[in-house]
Amino acid sequence: MEPAPTTEHSLRRRTLLGAALAASAAVALAAAPAQAAIWSSSDQWGNYTTADGYTLYNNIWGSGAGSQSIWANSSSNWGVSANHANTGGIKSYPNAKKVVNKPINSLSSLTSGYNVTVPSSGAYNTSYDIWDSDYDYEVMLWVNYNGAVGPLGTSQGNVTLGGHTWTVYKGNNGANEVYSFLRTSDSTSGTVNILPILKWIKDTKGWWGNETIGDVQFGYEITSSSGGLNFTTNGFNVSSS
Repeated sequence: MEPAPTTEHSLRRRTLLGAALAASAAVALAAAPAQAAIWSSSDQWGNYTTADGYTLYNNIWGSGAGSQSIWANSSSNWGVSANHANTGGIKSYPNAKKVVNKPINSLSSLTSGYNVTVPSSGAYNTSYDIWDSDYDYEVMLWVNYNGAVGPLGTSQGNVTLGGHTWTVYKGNNGANEVYSFLRTSDSTSGTVNILPILKWIKDTKGWWGNETIGDVQFGYEITSSSGGLNFTTNGFNVSSS
C-alpha cells in the first residue's frame, strides 16, 4: 500500500576428473545462487528504477516499524528482509511497480505473472496494489496471506475473475475507495488477468467509471515479522496493450 537479505554469493568450482563428473559440474553451476544484488537499500523510502521501467521501493510507512532492507537483481528478481515487531498495523509495503497510464476502455489486455517465496510465520499479505492515476481508487489482489491480517471494508461475496476465485471486500480508508480481492486459497505463483477484474468493478458493479489505470504494484504488505523474515520475488512482470 502506498499514498531476502543482501548476501554475498559465491560460485564454487570443483576440480573434476572425467567426462561423467564434468556433466555434474554443469548442473551444479546452473543451480548456483545469483551474484550479489545490483542494488540494495535500508532507507525508509529507498527506491530504484530498472532498465525495463519498473521501480523498486522499500516503502516503510507504518507506525511501530522496525528494520527492513530491500535488494534487487532485476524487476523480476528481488526481495526483502524485514524485522517488524509483533504488533498490529501495517508497517511496510515493499514493492515493484509498473506504470500503465491508460484508461480502462482503451486497454485490450492487462496481465501479470508472479512467483514468490514467503515465510510460514509472521503477519503479511502478498498482494497487487493497483491505483487509478488520481489515487482515488485502490484495487488490492491478495494472492496469499498469513497471520493476523484482514482487508478493509465489508464482504461482497465471492467472484471468479482473471483466472482466480476471490472474496471481495469494499471499503474506504478516509482518503480513497478500496476494493480488496482475497484469493480463496493461497498461491505462490501464477498469472492474473487483471483487466476483467477492473471491468467487473466498472461495468458489473458500477463502483467507478472509465478510470485511467496508473500504478500496478506488487509486493508484501507486512504487519509483523519479528526476529527477521525474508520475502523473495523469483518472478514478476506486467504486460499491457
